[in-house]
Amino acid sequence: MVVHIDGPCSEALPPEVLRGIEEFNAGQYFEQHEILELAWRAELRPVRNLYRGILQIGVACLHLQRGNMVGALKLLDRGCYWLQSFHPVCQGVDVERLLSDADKMREEVNRLGLEQLGDFDPNLFPRVHLLSASL
Repeated sequence: MVVHIDGPCSEALPPEVLRGIEEFNAGQYFEQHEILELAWRAELRPVRNLYRGILQIGVACLHLQRGNMVGALKLLDRGCYWLQSFHPVCQGVDVERLLSDADKMREEVNRLGLEQLGDFDPNLFPRVHLLSASL
């Protein structure tokens, strides 16, 4: 799937997605999931997968906080898969940076392994950066 900038990617983020991103960036990963899942289900166009990708990366962070390495890696992969089509920017979301940050998280989780997962630096949790004045 190819997303063109003159389509939905040129639109502003819906208010509920902005709210979900605020929760994501605040580390409220369960809450961001609840909000973004509603937005993802309500949107019928392919841009819905932007929201889906963000929420799955947030759920990966939640899994990591709970010590579930397998779940974290699985959701990171899924989230990145859904975001690929929206690279580099969509609706003001810096998708390229989010994918890069998710890769850094994955690399660190793999480096630590299950035995040292508790040593994961929370500063490596990705954030959703906007290239507009929305947040």
